[in-house]
Amino acid sequence: MNQEFKYLDLIDVLSERHHQLRKITEQLWNDSSDIKLSNSEWFIMARVYKKHPAIAYVTKNVDISRQATHKLIKQLESKGLVEISSLKDNKKNKHIRLTKLGEECYEKNEALKAEQERKVADKIGYEQLRFLKDILQADWGL
Repeated sequence: MNQEFKYLDLIDVLSERHHQLRKITEQLWNDSSDIKLSNSEWFIMARVYKKHPAIAYVTKNVDISRQATHKLIKQLESKGLVEISSLKDNKKNKHIRLTKLGEECYEKNEALKAEQERKVADKIGYEQLRFLKDILQADWGL
């Protein structure tokens, strides 16, 4: 058992592991790419990947303030990773999509995360990892 997590409850253990994994994957990306991205930027890109949602939809579906979400989207746009467009009949309702570069970056990052998942499986066992994922994906009645 990992001693630093020994006395933590479920919520804190999940939070600590999440933070640890996010930090590792962010660092792996930033060490291997000229385009530096934060976990918050990845979070937004995940909501946009292979979709063309309204910015309002993205804002409502991330646990980031509306202002911060708009700022992050502008940062992603300045890095050439997303495009913002208006609908012909509604200039106010803007939509967002990943550019070709944005999709390439997202897919490369997914490969980095898959490698980390493989390392976890090598350490705890593939069956245990599958079991853990099943538990986390189950309906917890919350």
